[in-house]
Amino acid sequence: MPIRNLFGSLPTFAVEPDHFQVLQSALSFREHLLNAIHNATSRIYLVALYLENDEAGREVLTAAYEAKQRNPELDIVICVDWHRAQRGLIGAEKAQGNAAMYQAFAEKYEHAIPVYGIPVRNREVFGVLHLKGFVIDDTVIYSGASLNNVYLHFQDRYRFDRYHVVENRALANSMVNFISTKMIQHAAVNNLAETALPSTKELKSAIRKFRISLAKASYSGDKEVVGDQHIAVTPLVGVGKRYNALNQKIISLLAGAKQEIVLCTPYFNLPKSVLREVKRAIKRGVKVHVVVGDKTANDFYIAPDQPFKAIGGLPYLYEMNLRKFARANESHIASGGLSIHLWKHDTNSYHLKGLWVDGRTMLLTGNNVNPRAWALDLENGLLIDDPHQHLLAKFSAEFDNIYLHTQRITSFEQIEVMADYPVKIQRLLKKVIRTRADRLLKRIL
Repeated sequence: MPIRNLFGSLPTFAVEPDHFQVLQSALSFREHLLNAIHNATSRIYLVALYLENDEAGREVLTAAYEAKQRNPELDIVICVDWHRAQRGLIGAEKAQGNAAMYQAFAEKYEHAIPVYGIPVRNREVFGVLHLKGFVIDDTVIYSGASLNNVYLHFQDRYRFDRYHVVENRALANSMVNFISTKMIQHAAVNNLAETALPSTKELKSAIRKFRISLAKASYSGDKEVVGDQHIAVTPLVGVGKRYNALNQKIISLLAGAKQEIVLCTPYFNLPKSVLREVKRAIKRGVKVHVVVGDKTANDFYIAPDQPFKAIGGLPYLYEMNLRKFARANESHIASGGLSIHLWKHDTNSYHLKGLWVDGRTMLLTGNNVNPRAWALDLENGLLIDDPHQHLLAKFSAEFDNIYLHTQRITSFEQIEVMADYPVKIQRLLKKVIRTRADRLLKRIL
């Protein structure tokens, strides 16, 4: 299918620049979200990979339940990944998962809230709900963050993401309509707040049909006329490699860049098609900035003084990718054509994603821009077109805040080699590379 057909029928919403807000920290995001839930009058739609059974997760769920008890007519829907909700944390002991909390809350309160489990594939490793965007009344709060202690900076540590607030009824309606008609009405989707749940095996056929339908789905709405005093916002959604409007838009933005690209990704593991367009952009004179987390700011990182787990090898694999990329582009780093910024702030972690092209076009997304996001997970994004640069000051301030804790790489030699890694990590990586398992890991993690 030609790219023009993927984009031709997509809605576009005219948004006033004053109705677009950038939040600068996980703490302000948490405060804004809780305040919006408390003040909601018509609807609350929360969609995240997970809503965790910890202090911050319970705080959000409690706020939603209290709002429902005050106003039983309030339309509240929560969507999380089906698989993730029914297991414990990676590396932790076997547990019932977050679904137990959803069921306990439903039993405790008079007016229950459905928490829909969205099964993108039959197995979590082959695809999860990675859709983003909380809709509260007529406002969209968009972030790559899920809902737990570290994402919401409930305790000492935080996981840094991006946080944007868009007030626009038509955009909010479009996102709610997708959740209502393309997701929760499907036979594969079940309410995790109920105790009598089918097994994934029982849903196998329904899940397969669900994924097929998701691959054809898109956001609805009109193509509004966008005047000089507005910005244009287009919601995009995609799952799988074929006919994926979100993937295609990322490629077309990179290919069409004329002056500058800023690319944020938490894991340096770019799909081949993205890496190819980044290289082409550098060669044609576009200044490219890559903002990526230091390996110690990776959410899979395990400090050497902590118990060893195999999952802790992933940040080192990503760093090896980055060093290889930096070495191949050493001359462009030296000339200033390529800038690599490593984010690190104490023991906090980094989860930023997104693309900013020529100071005009911004893609807000939960897409990690890696092979998994490219082919397996259900992803979405908000494309901001701002030809008159109404948002330039806001985005510039956001990136100044991001760069505050980054170090610019001036040579690939600044990046560690395998010999610098802890002995157990070296052994693991040598085994992984020898068996070529790294190729599989980079595709699915």
